Amino acid sequence: MNEKMPSASCDTLLDDIEDIVSQEDSKPQDRHFARKHVVPKVRRRNTQKYLQEESSPPSDSTIPGIQKIWVRTWGCSHNNSDGEYMAGQLAAYGYKITENASDADLWLLNSCTVKNPAEDHFRNSIKKAQEENKKIVLAGCVPQAQPRQDYLKGLSIIGVQQIDRVVEVVEETIKGHSVRLLGQKKDNGKRLGGARLDLPKIRKNPLIEIISINTGCLNACTYCKTKHARGNLASYLIDELVDRAKQSFQEGVCEIWLTSEDTGAYGRDIGTSLPTLLWKLVEVIPEGAMLRLGMTNPPYILEHLEEMAKILNHPRVYAFLHIPVQSASDTVLMEMKREYCVADFKRVVDFLKEKVPGITIATDIICGFPGETDQDFQETVKLVEEYKFPSLFINQFYPRPGTPAAKMEQVPAQVKKQRTKDLSRVFHSYNPYDHKVGERQQVLVTEESFDCKFYVAHNRFYEQVLVPKNPTFLGKMVEVDIYESGKHFMKGQPVSDAKVHTPSISKPLAKGEVSGLTEWYSSCKSASGYRRI
Repeated sequence: MNEKMPSASCDTLLDDIEDIVSQEDSKPQDRHFARKHVVPKVRRRNTQKYLQEESSPPSDSTIPGIQKIWVRTWGCSHNNSDGEYMAGQLAAYGYKITENASDADLWLLNSCTVKNPAEDHFRNSIKKAQEENKKIVLAGCVPQAQPRQDYLKGLSIIGVQQIDRVVEVVEETIKGHSVRLLGQKKDNGKRLGGARLDLPKIRKNPLIEIISINTGCLNACTYCKTKHARGNLASYLIDELVDRAKQSFQEGVCEIWLTSEDTGAYGRDIGTSLPTLLWKLVEVIPEGAMLRLGMTNPPYILEHLEEMAKILNHPRVYAFLHIPVQSASDTVLMEMKREYCVADFKRVVDFLKEKVPGITIATDIICGFPGETDQDFQETVKLVEEYKFPSLFINQFYPRPGTPAAKMEQVPAQVKKQRTKDLSRVFHSYNPYDHKVGERQQVLVTEESFDCKFYVAHNRFYEQVLVPKNPTFLGKMVEVDIYESGKHFMKGQPVSDAKVHTPSISKPLAKGEVSGLTEWYSSCKSASGYRRI
């Protein structure tokens, strides 16, 4: 064990938190509400010395619930939603969520296992936390998929389906225990989508709610490590998802992102479908607010094309779909076990482009998958040249440990790098938005640009439009004239006499404010403790 590991002071690694927290012990919520309802006695001592003695304990105390916690998340929007839920529960219990890593007493590191660089960042952050004597709790797909890796030894882990118990794990870690919760949520033996959706949450952007509609998938892609962590498909019930959407709008959210490892497969495990869910959701979206659909693989969207086209034409749904192709070679797709051919992908894209005029199709491509020949790669280049995808995620192949693709004969590193560069050059050879200069568009303004010079908005097709930083625009639907375009954006000037539409039915929460506290407190008071599944 690393001698610099301060967060694992006990010698025995516990399989579950119940090993040290018995059913008779008071739960975190019990102690939280006890603290809230203590009535202090008045003492008639007024010296400054006495006041200092009676002040709050220092944050380095082992008393849980008063420390500062830094939450760092890598990866997809599903992972970001998990991070928001964990931060919300910790803040609701009394911990202070800080954006200053050096000021924090504990680091909660929420990892991504898709590519090697993401895991490298995660591993380096663990090392840095140990060097700075921080308490550490690990989350996300890396420790869930491979909890026995050497660099994870002795550290507390919260599994991807156990995020509703993050307070317990943090509490025990602060006390010096090392605990691991990696189990699955089940109801009568059936795997559930994950933790409850009505848990407290701190949204990174108070205007955007990320809702995970299911976890896992039905595929077995040979390169994918995420499957090892998220497992097979498990969907949330439609009523749960609709209720979460309603709550979000009541808290001032104006844009909802639906996310999962494969949204197109939603509901196949519970006897429903993605279109059925979407029609229910659009009923509760207020005018001026928008819904963005997440990534879907080609096989499971094929049977719903007609209904999906109708939904993507709905005025409160972005005409946008992320459909990863990964390669335009059927030989490579077969080696990847993607369960579709290039003709299937083209059928989906062509149908949607015809039925949903102007739709934005985003896609992913892996360069240098094992066995990919120059001819295979050229077929992928031709696909990009033909469709000129406005949003294209180009990834150099990284063999992930434990996956079948890692055991295949690898394409030389230099060849992979060159193919990645070549495809990037093709992508940057065209400008998808030049023809839109001069258009008048309705855009929804949701955030600030990275350079802090503009607000970021999106039009009907989820194309990025930069607008002036007028505080009255944020969270509103604004009409703009497009006067400039770039590779990834357009710039819009608000129309002078245009109406600014406020879509939300409530004022948005402040940045860092906890969502869903009222409901959570009520459930905590009525329950004996955390739900244990």
